Amino acid sequence: MPDRVSWGILGTAKIARTKVVPAMQRGDWTEVVAIASRDPAKAERVARELGVPRAYGAYEDLLADPAVEAVYIPLPNHLHVPWSIKAAEAGKHVLCEKPLALTVAEARELLAVRDRTKVRIQEAFMVRTAPQWLRAREIARSGRIGELRVATCSFSYFNRDPTNVRNVAGCGGGALMDVGCYPITTSRFMFGEEPRRVAGLVERDPEFGTDRLTSAILEFPSGRSVFTCSTQLVPYQRMHFMGTKGRLEIEIPFNAPPDRPCRLFVDDGSDVFGGGVETIEVPAADQYTVQADRFSEALRKGAEQPVPLEDAVRNTAAIEAVFRAAASGRWESGGGGGGGGLPGRVKGRRGHGGPSKRVSNHQRRPVGPSSPRRRAARGGSPTRPRAGRSDGHLLHP
Repeated sequence: MPDRVSWGILGTAKIARTKVVPAMQRGDWTEVVAIASRDPAKAERVARELGVPRAYGAYEDLLADPAVEAVYIPLPNHLHVPWSIKAAEAGKHVLCEKPLALTVAEARELLAVRDRTKVRIQEAFMVRTAPQWLRAREIARSGRIGELRVATCSFSYFNRDPTNVRNVAGCGGGALMDVGCYPITTSRFMFGEEPRRVAGLVERDPEFGTDRLTSAILEFPSGRSVFTCSTQLVPYQRMHFMGTKGRLEIEIPFNAPPDRPCRLFVDDGSDVFGGGVETIEVPAADQYTVQADRFSEALRKGAEQPVPLEDAVRNTAAIEAVFRAAASGRWESGGGGGGGGLPGRVKGRRGHGGPSKRVSNHQRRPVGPSSPRRRAARGGSPTRPRAGRSDGHLLHP
């Protein structure tokens, strides 16, 4: 039996209660020993429901627990960096929900904190260790679809609940931060490269000010990724990778079911009726269990963590670039993000490489270069955009 890592859960968000904590409790390398909420009664109730031994009515109290070695942070987006820093300074390793930071500058703060405190910090993109994604990359690298040239993705759901943090600009809400970050990280993962330049088009909700419909083009050295994400479209997700000899399709790329096999489709393009399609089944696995186990195993063995913190800085840079491109109506640099090179940036080489949260009284920050509060800070009007307004126009090279 492995020497399990003792975990604390910093928050009682739905994703933690319904997906991540139950998955961690089934892990070989993880043991959930404590959970915290700012509402003591809620902490006690959730701990009782999940069978977690200790409940705390303050996040600080959990961080002071000497038995907790690592924390999982499912808090609203604008709180990811502040509480990751506090956890690291308390000597806890950190697995923080995506997006880890709202800006490249924030993400870089965590690099400095990591180096100073000597703890591990990782962005919780479960897809990066998910078996179906490892298999997909293996297929792409094998040459079966030829040279990978294009990635396409649609990822959407419908939610207009004004109390949901996804619809609160100051909490880091909006489609790009919530779901658009997935095709960005998986495109980078599959190409094994960083985008050289980015084009973006954003439509903001007239009431919330969040991006409700966002499309982007990421130009990589080897090809391009094109995606659309939305918080106000029919629920759907699919991702395709087009090569010079074939096509790879991932049926359920992001919300992979834990109780049945995932399916990949490899098409040799021999006919338009699907005669050249092979279905590849990847055995059932809970991607949240795998994520926590791989991180915990790395902690115990002193090995490299599955996804380095530098990767989160690069992904944040690409997200920032989409917002900048949407605001400017022009192609923007996809690598530097926020003006300046990224720490530890890896030059690209081909072949390398849900759930509801409620608004609280946490401090809120603006997110994205075109948020109402950020426009006001620049001297512009803080009024919300008109219905159907898009940031971004014709894209100029």
